[in-house]
Amino acid sequence: SVMASSSSSSCVSVLRMTRQCVYRMLQLEEDLLRQDKGTSWLIVNDGIPKPTVVMGISGKEEKLVDVDVARHQGVDLVKRFTGGGTVVLDEGSILVSLICEADRTPDVPLFPRPLMRWSKEFYDPIFSTCGDFKLSETDYTFGDLKFGGNAQYISKRRWLHHTSFLWDYDPERMKCLLHPPKEPEYRKKRTHLDFLCKLKDYYPGSREAFIGGITDALEHAGFEWQDVQEEEVRAQLATEGMGGKKRLQSTKRIPI
Repeated sequence: SVMASSSSSSCVSVLRMTRQCVYRMLQLEEDLLRQDKGTSWLIVNDGIPKPTVVMGISGKEEKLVDVDVARHQGVDLVKRFTGGGTVVLDEGSILVSLICEADRTPDVPLFPRPLMRWSKEFYDPIFSTCGDFKLSETDYTFGDLKFGGNAQYISKRRWLHHTSFLWDYDPERMKCLLHPPKEPEYRKKRTHLDFLCKLKDYYPGSREAFIGGITDALEHAGFEWQDVQEEEVRAQLATEGMGGKKRLQSTKRIPI
């Protein structure tokens, strides 16, 4: 079931950002994930100011990225701390991350597939009226057209699930991506432009309404939540000093 456990009274802290650099956002997520405190988070970043290709932790740019095109287009290259595929993000992208204490979702086995299925149920209230909303392997699709890519990090105590939603995209930017050596089966060798769709063409409301719907989905899943400010969060992380541990960061910029 998608319902959260109410045994823990702690609220989900909701951090909404606009046009935050994706590298800084991923660093912040990684810090919050490794935090010792038992806080659960929902982080939304509406639009990426500088076009950026983001690869999974084991991604190799020479196999996934047309570096010449990326360089020519002035696109940054970042490696995130989770697995998963390669995405191009820009002003048309909306990034949503859930970081959750495992005991808040006691019915979800801490393995990739069950957590992916839970995430699909979490988003059902938003997308079920937009079309044939599916979890196709690790992507969110309408029918067989992808509008959201997912990646996860799972530990014994906490899990993270983050999604890049294509509210809109620039076909030129997609030329930065090579056809990956390994592709999801449902893609069936289609080019990027043939297997992607724009969320704005399916979602009946505005971009703001979609973002508002994400906190509605939290409530629908039984979570209480409160807004927090980015400055507070960064200040708190700085004073905590990561509990005396060295700040471990797998999020990296890749020079091209």
